[in-house]
Amino acid sequence: MKMTVSQAMVECLKAENVKVVFGYPGAAICPFYDALLDAENDIRQVLVRQEANGGHAANGYARISGKPAVCIATSGPGATNLITAIATAYADSIPIVCITGQVNTDQIGSDVFQEADITGSAEPFVKHSYLLKDPEDTARVFKEAFYIAGTGRPGPVLIDIPMDVQKAVIDFEYPEKCEIRSYKPTTKGNYVQVRRVMAALEEAEKPLICIGGGVFAAHAENEIRELADIMQIPVITTMMGISVFPDDDQLFCGMIGTHGVKMANAAVNECDVLFLVGARVGDRAVKTPLALEKTTKIIHIDIDPAEIGKNIGADLPLVGDAKLVLQQMTELAKPMKHDEWIAHIKTLGGERKYVEPAKGTVNPRVFIDRLAKKMPANVTVVADVGQNQISTLRR
Repeated sequence: MKMTVSQAMVECLKAENVKVVFGYPGAAICPFYDALLDAENDIRQVLVRQEANGGHAANGYARISGKPAVCIATSGPGATNLITAIATAYADSIPIVCITGQVNTDQIGSDVFQEADITGSAEPFVKHSYLLKDPEDTARVFKEAFYIAGTGRPGPVLIDIPMDVQKAVIDFEYPEKCEIRSYKPTTKGNYVQVRRVMAALEEAEKPLICIGGGVFAAHAENEIRELADIMQIPVITTMMGISVFPDDDQLFCGMIGTHGVKMANAAVNECDVLFLVGARVGDRAVKTPLALEKTTKIIHIDIDPAEIGKNIGADLPLVGDAKLVLQQMTELAKPMKHDEWIAHIKTLGGERKYVEPAKGTVNPRVFIDRLAKKMPANVTVVADVGQNQISTLRR
């Protein structure tokens, strides 16, 4: 079917079942916006007040929907304004597709008005980036971008499209499948290694599961809860893993780390097997990983092999999608009891004490604590960054 690349871009979004996009128009992306306005579709355009907001909004939308979200910006400063949002998505493994306009193809590299090398600038923070110079590559590039963003370890993908390319006329057909020879992420865990992991957990006297944000990325919340329940293994989380387990679950022991709770940190120091699931184990989670490696057997599951062993050594590494690997493990899991170990952990927290605030002021931790007690069950709490976030997470 004959159409302009701009129209084809809209058709690509429709084929990927995109229902909402976040962006801010500008000259270099206007052909696409015109096509988006004229097309018969149910794609909703959310006009933000600055490009970074579009990136952050797409980030949040992807977290909730569980599929790649789209943000749009123009060339030059519009595109560079996206970088913080792109870096956030990259750090947190959030699938977003960023579409940016670019100056005409024959002007690239000549420092014309509002030209910026956005593919080069964003390179450290994307899974992959495209500078689309050949109009005939439009469908393939969009198919690959959504595939790369949403598979393996999710993350941001950038498509930079010159204005003259957006106006070009092409024969459009969207591919049904996407196969990239150099990109084939491992999803199922090695069966022999899965059995070794299960043997280590069964032999452990003081096992402990540590959940990271990778559990959310893999949509493996039910799987990790089922495994922990069958084997009766206590659970802690990193900051990114909070809310996988309900606070009142008898297996849940709180958040680990610099800003974590005493019970969770003490449990890490005493466990004999630490089972990390989708956790990068950064400095705020484990301050002295070398000391922990000497006293504890470490099992680490992650979709990204680069994360395993990066911050803490793993005795039993297991590469794969957390959802699929945990399903493999659950099939082999035997009902177990660790009543004494769980009861012991519960004694490690001690009574929570708060500093008496100065007259006329409020201790934020006391405020959050009292607020939590007044809230109904299953309320979603959103905290901005800062001490207010830490107070909320420690609750």
